[in-house]
Amino acid sequence: MSARPVLVYDGDCGFCTRSVEFAQKHIPFDADVVAWQFAELEELGVEQHRAEHEVLWVTPVGTVYGGHHAVAKLLMNAGGPWALAGAALRVQPVSIAAHGVYRLVADNRDRMPGGTPACAMPAHLRPDTVNAAG
Repeated sequence: MSARPVLVYDGDCGFCTRSVEFAQKHIPFDADVVAWQFAELEELGVEQHRAEHEVLWVTPVGTVYGGHHAVAKLLMNAGGPWALAGAALRVQPVSIAAHGVYRLVADNRDRMPGGTPACAMPAHLRPDTVNAAG
């Protein structure tokens, strides 16, 4: 287990990769960042199907937050005004809206800026993943 939180994302998804790169450049959070394809998922206590489905924030003690909750944790970790935004994502009714927006974006990430047709494919059918798994 890492001494710092770990942000796990889909490294085969162009939109996801660009989103993480944007966060690393503009949001001062303190965490290890790894594509799930290169993460020790079992060690992190994460099942692959969950990592394929949503961004994850894994705390040093092994608590796993996914989707908009992971984004909220990242923002709260950054402190300052970012922490306020992160806290807002965790309270009703903002949390309900954030969940809906997150799912809408995640389910359509192949259509988002930087997205590719591979983003829409299940991980086991993506060329990179097939070769890595086989």
